[in-house]
Amino acid sequence: MTTIKINGQRLWDSLMEMGEIGGTEKGGVCRLALTDLDKQGRDLFVSWCKEAGCTVRVDKMGNIFARRAGRDNSLPPVVMGSHLDTQPTGGKFDGIYGVLSGLEVIRALNDQGIETEAPIEASVWTNEEGSRFPPAMVASGVFAGVFDLEYGLSRADLDGKTMGEELERIGYAGEDEVGGRPFKAFFEAHIEQGPILENEDTTIGVVTDAQGQRWYEVTLTGQESHAGPTPMSSRKDALLGAARIVDQVNRIGLDNAPLACATVGLMNVFPNSRNVIPGEVFFTVDFRHPDDKVLSAMDQQLQEISKNIADELGLEMKFEQIWYSPPVPFNKSCVDSVRDAAEAAGLSHRDIVSGAGHDACYISRVAPTAMVFVPCENGISHNEAENADPAHLEAGCNVLLQAVLNQAG
Repeated sequence: MTTIKINGQRLWDSLMEMGEIGGTEKGGVCRLALTDLDKQGRDLFVSWCKEAGCTVRVDKMGNIFARRAGRDNSLPPVVMGSHLDTQPTGGKFDGIYGVLSGLEVIRALNDQGIETEAPIEASVWTNEEGSRFPPAMVASGVFAGVFDLEYGLSRADLDGKTMGEELERIGYAGEDEVGGRPFKAFFEAHIEQGPILENEDTTIGVVTDAQGQRWYEVTLTGQESHAGPTPMSSRKDALLGAARIVDQVNRIGLDNAPLACATVGLMNVFPNSRNVIPGEVFFTVDFRHPDDKVLSAMDQQLQEISKNIADELGLEMKFEQIWYSPPVPFNKSCVDSVRDAAEAAGLSHRDIVSGAGHDACYISRVAPTAMVFVPCENGISHNEAENADPAHLEAGCNVLLQAVLNQAG
């Protein structure tokens, strides 16, 4: 291991400056994918990378790759990265910490005049959150061959605007083909987004696996009617059906505790009037578990229960699984590089399974991959209150630096 370290204050300052783009009154960030604010963030990142001497390439999904040359540029690069987009009420660290940690590794190598054998790159993956354009991790999925390019570019937001249209509009519809370029290794640094590391007073999470996920979209259709004259016994109340299914989603999660997570996070009620019985309800379901057999059993339970509830209430139902991401085991050599770096630095660490999906999950299908977790305050993420200790962020970036050097030579 080399004694080189990153500049923690510079990393923090970069995070705070980026956090001003889309900054909210409550101290968080709203920087949805492919909005004007996302463009501002991308422009700032690209300018910083060019100042650091990197060459910058953009592919047709808007993924950004900033390369620092190595001694042998014919070798595949060691790549670091994450995403710039946030949730509507997001924080300053989710995603962007992995992006700017990659940039800080490059800056630190420049400071010390260290040349790596293989080139290294800092990357940005488009629309990781899936908040504006579902599903999540679309662009890294196209890169990994999970989705084709047409599918990725055709993903639309609630206003009907597609990713392809918005990439063109903000000037990030690149010319490079998506995927087909080898990585020697890929590393993603990230806040944990959960409470385990903080509760155990542990600085580094060595991510060995990521949970599998299934996303669903459900539409229940009944009949809207006057809330006063319509007898209870003759109603076809779509919201009542949705409420019963939501309760069962929660039960399925509890029945498969402690590793399962089950969430209804979005619901639209029509006509959404206080004195009209709801005639249609659209809602989403998010299931997660690290064991694919358990995740499949949860899926079967949800489908059976939803059908029974719809039939009992006389409702029509459209039930669609829109996304499935199987559980992911990360590459042993890359995981060992992270663990060895934490041990060499004398940092407390533990193996951990990621409860969230990350771009690393898809990249792991086409490249050796691992992740570095650091604690976040109270385990809170996807929230404007999201916070992290600068010392933890610095430690995680130092581990990233050593893991990258181990792979890049």
